[in-house]
Amino acid sequence: MQRRNFIKTAGLGGMAMAGMPHLMGAEGGASIPVTFPKGKVEHCIHIWLGGGAAQVDTWDPKAMGDAKAAKKKPGSYYKAIDTAVPGVQVCEHLSRCAGLMDRMTAVRTVNHDVIDEHAAAVNRMHTGRPVSGTTVYPSLGSVVAHERGSVADDVPAYVVIGYPSSSRAPGFLGSKAGFLYLLDTDSGPAGFKRPDGITLDRHLRRSSLLRKMREQAGTQRGELVVKEYDAAIEESQRLSGDKFMKVFDLKNEDANLRESFGGEFGQRCLLARRLIQRGVRFIEVAHNLNFVNGTGWDTHNQGQLNQHVLIEELDRALSTMILDLEKHKLLDKTLIVVNTEFGRPAAFDGGGGRGHQSSAFSVLLAGGGLNHMGAYGVTDELSKKAVENPVSVPDLFATIHASMGINPAKELHDGDRPVPITDMGKPIEALLT
Repeated sequence: MQRRNFIKTAGLGGMAMAGMPHLMGAEGGASIPVTFPKGKVEHCIHIWLGGGAAQVDTWDPKAMGDAKAAKKKPGSYYKAIDTAVPGVQVCEHLSRCAGLMDRMTAVRTVNHDVIDEHAAAVNRMHTGRPVSGTTVYPSLGSVVAHERGSVADDVPAYVVIGYPSSSRAPGFLGSKAGFLYLLDTDSGPAGFKRPDGITLDRHLRRSSLLRKMREQAGTQRGELVVKEYDAAIEESQRLSGDKFMKVFDLKNEDANLRESFGGEFGQRCLLARRLIQRGVRFIEVAHNLNFVNGTGWDTHNQGQLNQHVLIEELDRALSTMILDLEKHKLLDKTLIVVNTEFGRPAAFDGGGGRGHQSSAFSVLLAGGGLNHMGAYGVTDELSKKAVENPVSVPDLFATIHASMGINPAKELHDGDRPVPITDMGKPIEALLT
């Protein structure tokens, strides 16, 4: 018996309708709202600041603190500067982005309840849900890949530029919603290139042997895991051709443009644009690869001292990418999400760095044809808690999905178990309407 029928049979149908009107839809009895604000985004670039970027030192600056005083004063580590949006300020090391804030919105009141564990917080900000002992939830990128697929044939829907992890994985959606990954922009996708010592003839013989082994395994077992493995093999062989692999050759881009993007992180952002042009739907770009400040975005203790180097690198690459997408008439079709697992408190720890804070932190949205306002939501004087327009992680995810025309309350299925795409998230309508 379906849950809806059970509720009605138990005499609770009226209460369910009254208590959850936004969940009661008309599509085959699924829990889907009748309407939701739909955007027209075709692509998403998800920039990941692994480690936990401090919102008071980037998109939500507050009064200056002092990490060197005998009695440390909480506050921002850097001065604030004005932006293209009156009344909205950002850190002084985001000077290039400051002039483009009319194309961006810093959502300053994102919050969740994971504080001490990086891995759990990373999972929360990739799947939108707590870790479950019964369901392996799919990542944001996998849901988008599942719902929208790739824009063009013969390209993957989902690409990760950085180290893969279970948080980025498809969960119960299976391998078809998985990702292609590469660790750096020079080597291209892992495992796609034929080794130099393997001739084409030898490669074809190996492929023939593999095909026979796959057929035999399928006959003997017939399990889903074998079918998924077969599908992955076929996908990799299809994508390893010259037509798709050419997208990774950044030497085809103008040298001045490549230089304007900056180092490896900037080159990843440039590659993201090329992948979009080729038809990839969702791309994650990692920016925790470069520990030039000693700790990356995990700014405990001495990592705080050179945090500006990371911020400036982000500023350079992000601002160049926005202008580059705009030049190619792709900015309104592409939502850029600058995400992190949690924020940092305004107070300094014993070593002059910052601890973890998830009660309020910033996630930047740019492009995507949104109604940008520079900043959304207001935090208190130390950015410790939201005082206006708090945004839960499900709300953030619902906003991203809705911008891409994906119903955030649509039910997917883990076997027979219905699982809404977001955990009752509501899109930020001010950005979408």
